[in-house]
Amino acid sequence: MEGNIREYKEADLNDVLTIWESASKIAHPFLTKDFLEQGRRDIPIVYMPKAETYVLEQQGQVIGFIALLGNEIGALFVKPEYHGTGAGTLLMDKARDLRGTLEVEVFKANPIGRKFYSKYGFKQIAEKTHEQTGDILLRLKYTSL
Repeated sequence: MEGNIREYKEADLNDVLTIWESASKIAHPFLTKDFLEQGRRDIPIVYMPKAETYVLEQQGQVIGFIALLGNEIGALFVKPEYHGTGAGTLLMDKARDLRGTLEVEVFKANPIGRKFYSKYGFKQIAEKTHEQTGDILLRLKYTSL
């Protein structure tokens, strides 16, 4: 996979929201429509202003993004048609190069995310209940060598 990773710009918002929504429906089929709609409203006003976000472009099209809050991965989403192409790994490599040690929370019921993070080298360090949904969240940690 080749692509250009660059800092997020406001003009990327619609692409980011579309990617988030389409990938969320696949990775998180257990989340309610209301929860996803609230997330779509909150992303631009609650989460994006706090995050350091990078987008992955291929042939001028945004195909994925990663949002960092310090060393925490707040979001990592790739267009579903690019799953398994190395796009997520490129974004993760960017985060690793910037931070070294990374942490992320992933729903236990999200086999796509869990498989990706495990393959990358993340290890589970905690488990808790997600307040809004009651679903189990796993906290994972990656330490760069």
